[in-house]
Amino acid sequence: MARAQKNFVCSTCGAVTTKWSGRCDGCGEWNTISEEKPLSQAGPAGKTLGGLRGREITLSNLSARDAPPPRTSSGLGEFDRVLGGGLVPASAILVGGDPGIGKSTLLLQAAARFAGAGLKVIYISGEEAAAQVRMRAQRLGLGEAAVKLGAETNLRDILTTLEAEAPDLVIIDSIQTMWADNVESAPGSVSQVRAAAHELVTFAKSRGVSVMLVGHVTKEGQLAGPRVVEHMVDTVLYFEGERGHQFRLLRAVKNRFGPAHEIGVFEMTGDGLSEVTNPSALFLSERDTPAPGSVVFAGIEGTRPVLVEFQALVAPSPHAQARRTVVGWDGSRLAMILAVLEARCGIPFAGLDVYLNVAGGMKVSEPAADLAVAAALLSAREDAALPKDCVVFGELSLSGSLRPVGQTENRLKEAKKLGFSSAIMPARSKAGEKSGVDIRQMGDLIGFVGEVFGAG
Repeated sequence: MARAQKNFVCSTCGAVTTKWSGRCDGCGEWNTISEEKPLSQAGPAGKTLGGLRGREITLSNLSARDAPPPRTSSGLGEFDRVLGGGLVPASAILVGGDPGIGKSTLLLQAAARFAGAGLKVIYISGEEAAAQVRMRAQRLGLGEAAVKLGAETNLRDILTTLEAEAPDLVIIDSIQTMWADNVESAPGSVSQVRAAAHELVTFAKSRGVSVMLVGHVTKEGQLAGPRVVEHMVDTVLYFEGERGHQFRLLRAVKNRFGPAHEIGVFEMTGDGLSEVTNPSALFLSERDTPAPGSVVFAGIEGTRPVLVEFQALVAPSPHAQARRTVVGWDGSRLAMILAVLEARCGIPFAGLDVYLNVAGGMKVSEPAADLAVAAALLSAREDAALPKDCVVFGELSLSGSLRPVGQTENRLKEAKKLGFSSAIMPARSKAGEKSGVDIRQMGDLIGFVGEVFGAG
């Protein structure tokens, strides 16, 4: 019988090797590599090692019908929307965001709301003292909320307390500060974060307790620590926003109990975070006078339509190599659109600086924004403004043709609700005759340039 291969794991960076060494080749740390032993190994004839057998699990058919999980609403409509309609019992939720963006403020407000809805809530802070959390609660007007507060980082003590208190919801701020005394590494290391997350998620599932974990992010915007933590939890939320803007976005990138890529919009005020029920109106600037380079895009974020404004500026470059600056959109996709405009329409941008911005601090990743970006670039280059009551959406292919996008009806309804009376979109899209919006359908980019800007 072949010998089982041994794996050695670095407790700092999580690098896996097949042999032990004193220094990790991945992160360069010394004495951080240890053997990772498997939990169990199957033996002959279906027996486990040692002759012990496990219990048989219950199997069911795909046709079985289960009742939907009960949910508890926090009263914060935008927060409940991102969760999929409310908090599900025994769910594990991971919330990440940049330092100082407002994660602790959001979860403290949510904790107070859930406590007001009848849940027993415990807030464990590993980064701040209890007095500091109480000061924030007083500033937010939550000093009388029925939330139990603790300041601790020892995971064994935290689990013992939770077992005795039997809460409905536990908030851990943050998972990187938790310390498991059975893991030989410093708090915040890969091994510690993985072990702490595993213990807390296991506790949540076995005791029917909902757990919310706050996670730090790296400079690239990804959650710090091993990616296995994101697989452990049921829901992964990112709290996003620009320092210079008062608006914050709570975005679901994974949700086992609801739609992913749903967003909730909040505004940071002196009294904490207030929800924004009409984000489309928030992301649109004052548009009394049409301005060159300004185009409104009718997008979809999760299940909701959102209108945002793309702003472009094209100016002669004083440098040998022109600049391409993008805020709120994909820079590589901007380069693609510039190449298509030059190759298919004969409109060059060589020697011109190009600046593209999404107003309000919104980040757009939908391919349906291609046509709106192309329209903004052409509007800025030709110094010709589009009508202020017009929205634009559509995906652009490398051949210069325009591809239809989904949820056309919802986009047009949102545009009509905000006072827009016309829309430019690809041909072969569902026209939406009942939307009340004047629709102009374009087959390719050449036709769009010629009809809208009189060139091509």
